[in-house]
Amino acid sequence: MGLKGKSLLSLFLITWVVFSSVLFILNAHRYIGNNFFESDNFQVTKEDFKQQLGRFVLQPFDEEKAKASITVTQDEIDYHRNYYGTLSEQVANIRDQYSDRIFQAEESKDAQLKEILMAERDAKIADIKENFADDEHVEEKIRKQKEQIIEEFAKAEKLAAKDFLNNFGYFTYSLVNVNTGEKFESANITKSNTFSESYGNQKPYFNVNNQFYIGAGDGYYDSVALINQMEINYETVQFEGVISIPKSMLNATIFATEYRAFSVTKIILYIIWATGILAIAGLFTFAKPSFEQYKNTSRLKELFLRVPIDVRIVIIFISALFAYISVEQINNLISITGYYQNLAPHLLEILFDFVVLFMLVTVVVLGVFWIKDSFNQEQKFKQELKSAFLYKLADGIQDLFINRSIGIQSVVILIITFLSGVGFVGGMMDGDDLLAIYVVLLFFIGLPACIIFLRRMGYLNRIMKQTKEMAEGRLTTPIKVKGKSPFAKHAENLNHLREGVRKSLTEQAKSERLKTELITNVSHDLRTPLTSIITYTDLLKNSNITEEERNKYIDVLDKKSARLKTLIEDLFEVSKMASGNMELNKQRIDLTQLMQQAVGEHEEAFLNANLDLRITKPDVPLYANVDGQKWWRVLDNLVVNALKYSLEGTRVYVTLTQKGMDAEFTVKNITKYELGENVEELTERFKRADASRHTDGSGLGLAIAQSIVDMHNGRLQIDVDGDLFKVTLTVPID
Repeated sequence: MGLKGKSLLSLFLITWVVFSSVLFILNAHRYIGNNFFESDNFQVTKEDFKQQLGRFVLQPFDEEKAKASITVTQDEIDYHRNYYGTLSEQVANIRDQYSDRIFQAEESKDAQLKEILMAERDAKIADIKENFADDEHVEEKIRKQKEQIIEEFAKAEKLAAKDFLNNFGYFTYSLVNVNTGEKFESANITKSNTFSESYGNQKPYFNVNNQFYIGAGDGYYDSVALINQMEINYETVQFEGVISIPKSMLNATIFATEYRAFSVTKIILYIIWATGILAIAGLFTFAKPSFEQYKNTSRLKELFLRVPIDVRIVIIFISALFAYISVEQINNLISITGYYQNLAPHLLEILFDFVVLFMLVTVVVLGVFWIKDSFNQEQKFKQELKSAFLYKLADGIQDLFINRSIGIQSVVILIITFLSGVGFVGGMMDGDDLLAIYVVLLFFIGLPACIIFLRRMGYLNRIMKQTKEMAEGRLTTPIKVKGKSPFAKHAENLNHLREGVRKSLTEQAKSERLKTELITNVSHDLRTPLTSIITYTDLLKNSNITEEERNKYIDVLDKKSARLKTLIEDLFEVSKMASGNMELNKQRIDLTQLMQQAVGEHEEAFLNANLDLRITKPDVPLYANVDGQKWWRVLDNLVVNALKYSLEGTRVYVTLTQKGMDAEFTVKNITKYELGENVEELTERFKRADASRHTDGSGLGLAIAQSIVDMHNGRLQIDVDGDLFKVTLTVPID
């Protein structure tokens, strides 16, 4: 639904009020209570007339008085005397000037010319010598030069006085010297005047105080000037009387057209201001605007409210600015109309400008009403602010400066781009000099900045392309790192991320494989004793077995149950350690004694297994703050592990030493089974060196040891060199 009826009338009256108000602001000081003769233009003309009247008529330049006031100073005499150098330099210079000419006269055998040239030379030399010998001689020369300057100046003043009479012939004057009574009066004085201004008789006097500056600056002094300027000051003289412009002379003035234009324009403006007052009255009565009038213009309002709030405010501001410009344009057309006293040629242009003004004022009025409506609800107002263009721009700029280097470089590139455009336009408009400077700056600043920008954007595109490949899973090619820019740093970070993802995928694959092996090994290790238990239980149910067989079966059941119990307890313990539910009871323990106990329990077993056990330990106690029970479990697991998997007939080395602030426990043996390359997997649960799982181990020994060591902030390291198996355990000592 669009604007209709009363709404359009209200908008028209608002536009007219705005139009008349701006015209009032622009013109009131010139037209209200004033006439043309109070305008600035006429005041400038009047003051010019008064100044020239005083100079050429009331107190003209006095040539004789100026000559009588001539003075010559000693500085001027010295300046004149030494103007061309010292006495010897000037004499030598004169002789050089005449030597060639005299020589030519001799060559041509022209005795008369030679005599004349020599006489001129000697006369000038004599004059120079007299200059250096007699101050009065020099003073007389200077005085004559000054008199000549004054004579030239007086001639120029007489010519300027004639021009004054021609230029201001429409002015009349009747003035009397207050001191001497001398009267100055123009020839065409009348009583019927368009303009008149009186002086004296309780009004300010017409004051004349001429100052004449004569010298090289006025063009009256030659290149041998001894002075820059002569200044002649006259005393202030007061005059009373009147200056005026007769009505009969108005058409002869240079401002006759301006006078008529002022009167016509004043009438037009008075009419506009009067109708503006009527428009204000209408807005408070029959055409009073309200929000409800414009609320139902849904289509226009919907389009306007789609724009961000700050852009709407800018639109309103720009519309108001252009509305002001439109009023100024109409104001100029009114002045032109007054000047030519013909409205017809400019009527269509005035109407067009007023239609544009009406549209702009409509945008401002409706925009203000609709913005006010959007501010009524606090929640809606907050949403408006968050959707503002400047808010988003500030948010974007803030993100731009997350990396300060990129932010600064971006701003510098924008500034260079902007200045390049400004420089190009300025260079094209202001001539060759500025264009030359622009070309230099373009080649040494603009183009290098552009090249750097394009290279950086190309590098960024390459990074984005390879990032996409990484996102799709292609991790084979690292991003090339170029230079030390923020993009290069970003490429380096992406390479680190790529390597991390690659390792993560490798670890994930390894984890899946180990998980599968874990399920398989747990199933095997649990099923083996469980199968034996079930089998021998079924055999015990047979009533025909002998007592000896029954005892044998019960013994097997006891061993298999104990193994199953140990396996389940180890698995439960590893699970608790992995979940962090295991608590430590740390005490100050002698590791030397603890190692002796752990190894001593298995010395007979090593002997029976045909293994040569070699023990190395410190001679003094070695203390550490550990959980004694669990640390004994670690040592026991490592010793038992060596007992199970060492090749018969070989030596097993168990060593405890102090390395710095750590205690180091080492077990070395020759394995009876061939070990693979993935040695680090031996600490995984149910991972055994006996891949065929023919031994009685659970595969949890090293996993348990690893977990306990980690809980004590220690380190367990496995090294394999062929069949040599080495476990190194370190823990901080107390």
